[in-house]
Amino acid sequence: MSDIQAKIQEELENAHKVCDATGVGSKECAAAWDALEEVQAEASHQREEKGKNSLEKYCEENPDAVECRVYED
Repeated sequence: MSDIQAKIQEELENAHKVCDATGVGSKECAAAWDALEEVQAEASHQREEKGKNSLEKYCEENPDAVECRVYED
């Protein structure tokens, strides 16, 4: 996960440099911010995927298994 954080920081610095050089309203500036947004979205997806343990994965694939039954009071 630290690799993606480093990539986010790199893209952030790049966006600032590009916007300073080309102007805030330029297409290059917008593209640089879009690139940063894509990396941030990937980091978010990786955090979501990391949350499932082996039982949760098993129950996703086998919802009718005895181990996966949920009882309500």
